[in-house]
Order: sequence, then C-alpha cells, then structure tokens
Amino acid sequence: MNKKGAGAVLGFMALLLGVLIAVQIGSNSSTEEGGLIPAARLSGLEQELKTVRAEKESVMQELLDVESRLSQLEKENISDDTLMQQLSDEVNRYKMFAGITDVTGPGIIITVDDPVPTEETDGYSVIMVRYDLLLSVVNKLKEAGAEAISINGQRIINTTEISLAGNNVNINATPTAPPYIIKAIGDPETLEATMTIRYGILYNMKETYGLKVSTVKQESIDIPRYSGVIRFRYAEPAAE
Repeated sequence: MNKKGAGAVLGFMALLLGVLIAVQIGSNSSTEEGGLIPAARLSGLEQELKTVRAEKESVMQELLDVESRLSQLEKENISDDTLMQQLSDEVNRYKMFAGITDVTGPGIIITVDDPVPTEETDGYSVIMVRYDLLLSVVNKLKEAGAEAISINGQRIINTTEISLAGNNVNINATPTAPPYIIKAIGDPETLEATMTIRYGILYNMKETYGLKVSTVKQESIDIPRYSGVIRFRYAEPAAE
C-alpha cells in the first residue's frame, strides 16, 4: 500500500471519529419526561452533563491523535506490512470505542432484581417502574472508567435508549425484564469501590427501593457487540 492509499484509509478513520464525536455530543440518553425537574434529579443531571463534556474532550483528543499519526505516516517511509498492522490496530480500537465489536476483559457484574413481593408493591416490578435507575448505574460505571457495558446482553453505546414499553423495559429497542445483569469491563477494584460506596447508587437502590443488588468482580467478562444499526437523522460529516 502506498502513502496515498494509507492516507485515504487513515483519513476515513479520522472521519469516523468525527462522526463519533457527533454521537457523543448529541445522543446522551435521558429518561426524563417534559416538565419541571426535581432538585435532586437536577443535581444528577448536572453531574451527567459534566461526564458527557469530559467524554467529548476525550474524543476530541482522539481525533487530534489520529490526525497527528496521519501526518507522521505521510512523512515516513514504512513497509506495507507495518502500515497494514498499524491500520488494523487503529480500526480495531475504533470498533471497540463505537461498541461494534465483541470485547473481553476484567471487570464487575452487577445483578439487580426486584424485592420480595409485598402488599405495598402489589405485584408490580419496582425496577421497571424506576428504570431510570439503570441509566444512573450506567453513568456511574462510565465515571468509574468502564470501557464497555452491557445490560442483559445489550451493549450500551452512546445512542442506546432505555425506556418503558408496556410490561417491558426496552434497551436498544429490545424488550428486557428483571433480573438485570449489568456487565462492565474496566479495573475491577475501581469499579467495585465506586459502585459499592456507602450512600452511592447501589446503596440507594437497596435502602430506598428495597431492590436486591449484588456485585461480583471477575477476571474475564465477555460483552457482545452492538447488534443494531446506528442511524443519524441530523448529524453528518462536515465538508473539509
């Protein structure tokens, strides 16, 4: 492969990362309905906004790094085999970033299930009524450095929607029901410490809502790729 071909491939990768930035900025999931937002929830949303802004800055830095490598490769005289390996490594990194490839690694598994039925619950599912708690768990895992997350086998990406649909909670438009098995790949110690902290999200789920919650560290966790199709209604690559 000549430098012109290599430049075209890396240019495409830079374009891909640019599109990912658009997704990162414009598609942060929300479960709030219109109207006034309670003060407690507002505080949580402010924290989520900080997280999204931090992620945006991280993706912007990734784009700058790709452009820098492209410029460097155009100046260097490297073999086709070396170049192809570098390109393959880059493509795999971006596929993992976008959630479109299977991944494996250490992390934690969180199981969330409804409490034992009582007269107060009257047979309804607490976690399904408060499905927004699942979104809060996802956001907290991201803050703790989780590199990949899934809920009941559904890969969580930046366009993932968690919503109530009849008697099910839809994740990526796929019906799900408790118990919810949440897998997260990252540093197990950090993830566990963040999620099990006193008065944290999992503590609140147990003490306030009576949910059954357990957390287990694992040396190897498999998380499947996102199996849907990522569609853009408004975002498109900007002309150079």
